[in-house]
Amino acid sequence: MTMQSPPPATPLIPDSAPFNADQRAWLNGFFAGLLSLDPGVTPASAGSVVLPGAAADGDDGEAPWHDPSMPLDERMKLADGRPLRRRMMAAMAQQDCGQCGYNCQDYSAAIAEQAEPRLNLCVPGGKATARMLKSLVEEMGGGVLDPDEQAAKEAARPPKSEDLRPGRCRENPVVATFKSRRRLNKESSEKTTNHIVIDLSESGLDYEVGDSLGVFAASDPALADKIIAQIGAPPDFPVMDKTLREVLIDDTALAPAPDALFELISYLTGGERRKKAKELAKGGDPDGDAETLDVLAALEKFPGIHPDPEAFVEALEPLQPRLYSISSSPKADPGRVSLTVDAVRYTIAGRLREGVASTFFDGRIAPGAKLKVYVQKAHGFALPSDGATPIIMVGPGTGIAPFRGFLQERLATSATGPAWLFFGHQRSACDFFYEEDLDGLQAAGVLTRLSLAWSRDGDKKVYVQDRMREEGPEIFAWLERGARFYVCGDAQRMAKDVDTALTDIVAACGNTSPDDAKAYVEDLKSSGRYQTDVY
Repeated sequence: MTMQSPPPATPLIPDSAPFNADQRAWLNGFFAGLLSLDPGVTPASAGSVVLPGAAADGDDGEAPWHDPSMPLDERMKLADGRPLRRRMMAAMAQQDCGQCGYNCQDYSAAIAEQAEPRLNLCVPGGKATARMLKSLVEEMGGGVLDPDEQAAKEAARPPKSEDLRPGRCRENPVVATFKSRRRLNKESSEKTTNHIVIDLSESGLDYEVGDSLGVFAASDPALADKIIAQIGAPPDFPVMDKTLREVLIDDTALAPAPDALFELISYLTGGERRKKAKELAKGGDPDGDAETLDVLAALEKFPGIHPDPEAFVEALEPLQPRLYSISSSPKADPGRVSLTVDAVRYTIAGRLREGVASTFFDGRIAPGAKLKVYVQKAHGFALPSDGATPIIMVGPGTGIAPFRGFLQERLATSATGPAWLFFGHQRSACDFFYEEDLDGLQAAGVLTRLSLAWSRDGDKKVYVQDRMREEGPEIFAWLERGARFYVCGDAQRMAKDVDTALTDIVAACGNTSPDDAKAYVEDLKSSGRYQTDVY
């Protein structure tokens, strides 16, 4: 379907732009329609190229929804009335984690420009984000451009900023070698957290502290076998030059159950079952169990169906890479990279569910085995260039990962600035990650202060934000001396609580109003002195 708007009286694409007359006419109409300009409306800066993302669509550029702890419906309310590209941004998980290959703003802009057709790349946002993006794409018409229009758009599109060298993006991973795993918790812990080491020496890949490692893991073969048995298909059925079993293990996501699977099921059932499947395909929850349905559970909910294996695979989502904060410094351990990974396991309706990559690392990959990886460069999460700058790091649980790398880097570079780490977990006796490493860093003078919080050691639960409040005057004094403030960990709860605690500390110790304290913290963020790596 061709989507065009009459070109505005004042062209958005100047005559000097490197396009022929037909391309300029189409681009003027396309951007006028995308930016909702009526014919005759003069753009903000006549004679200049105005692209989506600029203020020509009347947007003020503010993003009050850019808070990963804010629920999706609240984000969409804040974006109501904004241009389509901004509402698409509000639909993202707001973590700017890079798993999609973009940040939230650039991913939404790429979709709005029809430069990115994939609506399921926001891993933290999951099905909710994908559904919202689908509805917004339908709102803009969901049209398919003819070849001439597509060629004009390709010519007008700025080059992608991603580094496409091997191992620098999800589209071009390299092969590395799994070296080892070591459990960080002691046996009495309720959790299983592993220190993972991966050998990069043959990959040619390097990294910097603060970066993340993208990992292409494999799904649990036992789960794939149960799914194959449920649909009654032969495991060696050929699908995309592989067997059905290989595709399910290596290439497809087996949780959660996608909308397209329920749509397929609706074609294979009738009566109430068809009605229920259709409702699930539209995001409904007829039995109150939609959030618990992975692919196997969805098939068990509609027993007796036998879809064509190829159609079944086409209804599933591709398996996405997982990103993990790097917990080492290349200066301390050249040619290798380490990760700190919680093994995710939980039970629903009597069946054990497992995180794909976390349990892959916990036991399904053996030392010496190969895996595909890439480095996701950090954006706004790095050590200060001046080693004399004080740093405050808040990283409970696996959030300690990048700060271990930071401290190794400061040791290797003989940095002189003080460093303060807030770490916490459940129990000091069994959940004190990297205790020996931290002792050594303290002895070396690299880690100046260590504040610990244990939530299950006493009658009262103590978290890192509680320790921060206890140390409020000293934290504020460090900030006044120019310290950088870093947070890594859970975006939904911990990071928000830490932000609130820091704002309260500034208000109390700076003897200022809540609004002024909030402005102080916002200034820390805008100046790059408050940096987060949240998930």
